Amino acid sequence: MSSVPGRKTYSRRSDIPADVLAALNSGELSTATLAEGLALDFAVLLAAAVPTLPGEAVERVRASATLGITKRMELVADLLLAHLKPPALAKLGSHPSDTVRGWACYAIGRMPKSTLADRLKRIRPLAADPHFGVREWAWIPLRPAIAAEPTAAVELLLPWSTDAEVNVRRYAVEITRPRGVWTAHLVAMKQTPELGLPLLEANKGDASKYVQDSVANWLNDAGKSRPDWVRGVVARWRKESAAPATVRVCTRALRSLD
Repeated sequence: MSSVPGRKTYSRRSDIPADVLAALNSGELSTATLAEGLALDFAVLLAAAVPTLPGEAVERVRASATLGITKRMELVADLLLAHLKPPALAKLGSHPSDTVRGWACYAIGRMPKSTLADRLKRIRPLAADPHFGVREWAWIPLRPAIAAEPTAAVELLLPWSTDAEVNVRRYAVEITRPRGVWTAHLVAMKQTPELGLPLLEANKGDASKYVQDSVANWLNDAGKSRPDWVRGVVARWRKESAAPATVRVCTRALRSLD
């Protein structure tokens, strides 16, 4: 995570003032750095954000303090799904706290009997979230659903790849990366990266460096298992276009192969 504008931020947990930590824990303030995100108390924040949640649920979260962040996000999501009705759950997606919105992302990803199309429809506002952290939380918990239906996922995400919202375009690429960060690899995309090519083609000349980097990282991932395929795609793109954006994508895509 990196800082967001609007206030002084803190990169060391020990530097976070008591009043800032209290505001983070109450859900009144969004985190601006990784240190701030790790410093806040999930149990206190959960009790503040969802006061109707049973005390034993909050205590389960308090007892999970030694677990990794992903496991804790999953735990909170499961508790929310168990105790909240859909309208209340949906409301968390617009909560002032980025962490609470992240819990909403995980709840969407872990909803039982939900189709991939439904999950993507629900996650879209969070995929476009202005907070950098929420945008990451938005794709990580949906990766298992993408892994289960890679071809359908590409078809559903293709309209996103040409969306007017830059964060939505980036999401369409990032969620399908063969070796996405912090998540299990997508075996189908590693073995058959051709599946994801329509998403990459749509964004190879994107004006946003945020999207360009995602396309380049996707290809860099694929190059670890299908280097010849990646070289072939890059060679073709270079022949087809001399646009600065495409040139930059191609150069970055080959950084582990050249």
